[in-house]
Amino acid sequence: MLLGSLMMAGAGAVFFTCSRFEWLLLAAILGVISPSGDETGPFKSVEEACLAHLTPHSHRPEIFALYGLLANLGSSIGSLAGGLVVEILSNNGMDLERCYRLIFAVYSGVGILKFVFMWFLTEKCEVHHHRTEDYGEENGSSDDELRPLVASTSLSPSSKHHLYPLLAVFMLDSLGYGFMPAAWVVYYFRTVLKMTAAGVGILFFFCSQIDSFSSIPSAMFARALGPVKAMFATQAPSAVFFISIGLTSLVPIACTLLVLNFATQTMDVVPRQLLLTSIMPPQDLTKVMGIVNIGKTFARCVGPIFTGKLATHGKLFYGFFINGACVLMADFLLATNFLHMDADILAKQSNYERIE
Repeated sequence: MLLGSLMMAGAGAVFFTCSRFEWLLLAAILGVISPSGDETGPFKSVEEACLAHLTPHSHRPEIFALYGLLANLGSSIGSLAGGLVVEILSNNGMDLERCYRLIFAVYSGVGILKFVFMWFLTEKCEVHHHRTEDYGEENGSSDDELRPLVASTSLSPSSKHHLYPLLAVFMLDSLGYGFMPAAWVVYYFRTVLKMTAAGVGILFFFCSQIDSFSSIPSAMFARALGPVKAMFATQAPSAVFFISIGLTSLVPIACTLLVLNFATQTMDVVPRQLLLTSIMPPQDLTKVMGIVNIGKTFARCVGPIFTGKLATHGKLFYGFFINGACVLMADFLLATNFLHMDADILAKQSNYERIE
């Protein structure tokens, strides 16, 4: 995470000072600057594994919900502040390119600040230490003493058994998302439904706020139903809402369906994190999270190739159908193959609550 902070600061510095495409591309790749605006890359996996490592099972739903909420709020505030700074400076005569360079200077400064915060974390955050409470039955102890885990360069057999079927499900879900990411949805509302730019801006700002706070009820669903049932109960309606957008030409109905979609589309994040951190051995968590994020990102890259062709031929609404169909299929595969795990995960949470 220290290395990631330095890479973030370095990438911002390159974008602030340099204009050559080759250097900008290299900095974007190494600094994990995402064109979609989503947080991607290896360091998100490390953060998720670290949170799971430091949090007992009984508190993971709330911790991951808070993690998602604060991350989304921070992203929204940064987007709003960045847009306002560019708008104000450009209106006062500053060159537009210079305005954007200043934003990357701030981005680099945030990376340095993050490095300072990370520097004060202790070794207890490292993955090679773990609470013995996760091994209470094996060791006859449930206290907060820490013991080292044996590091391994390969996944354990139990991790491989669960990972590959789950990876196929998550990649199918991301494949559908790639056909209609947020940028194409904005384009659809702007050009097909003929909404004004201001109207689209207000709609998506409102939707992003709903999306941010949806992590709180998603944690409640995961605790009450179990992570697999929670994912199915939220993602299936979300897919139906999204498909329905492509079936209507009425702006008020389309806006309502989009709000409902945003209210449920990321409710699978906390349950997914809870599922992975509950069934995977602690020493494999970072690797598993990294593999899942890489697989999801790769699958998401396929869709835009075809979405552009659909838009060119006036068939962009098919993107809503493909997205929803992939999500529904992924939910069906998840429910049929992993539904039995909910009982074990809920029992594990209940056991830790009794210990506390």
